[in-house]
Amino acid sequence: MPLVSMTVNGERKSAEVEDRTLLVYFLRETLGLTGTHIGCDTSQCGACVVHMNGRAVKSCSIFARQADGADVTTIEGLARDGNLHPVQAAFREHHALQCGFCTPGMIMSALDMIRRGRANDRDAIRRELDGNFCRCTGYQNIVDAIEAAAREMAA
Repeated sequence: MPLVSMTVNGERKSAEVEDRTLLVYFLRETLGLTGTHIGCDTSQCGACVVHMNGRAVKSCSIFARQADGADVTTIEGLARDGNLHPVQAAFREHHALQCGFCTPGMIMSALDMIRRGRANDRDAIRRELDGNFCRCTGYQNIVDAIEAAAREMAA
């Protein structure tokens, strides 16, 4: 089996993987980072979004070998020194979750859209969330949280 090495949440990680191992399974099963969720296995729901080399990707659509040498950030890598990342804090403050299953992917997608300057208005946020499904909410509080986080991060 091939050896893959990547930096995950600031730490260098290496492990042997089968060629067919998806990044989401590498993160969850090999590294024990279970914040990245498996929702649909077809890259449609967004529960598995992580950042690879600074860009949001659906980790169920990438092989672990494709991430060899990459810098990967999961939901576990956002908080610093016991303080939530501003996007995480906004989701909590605006009650932007119910069951919480989609929340890690939503937060990682939100952070990416803010970084790209795509959280300008509510319609843009809704368009950018296409591909991130939430079965519990009407997305209103999620949009509120992203809008608030974008304002705070711009300040």
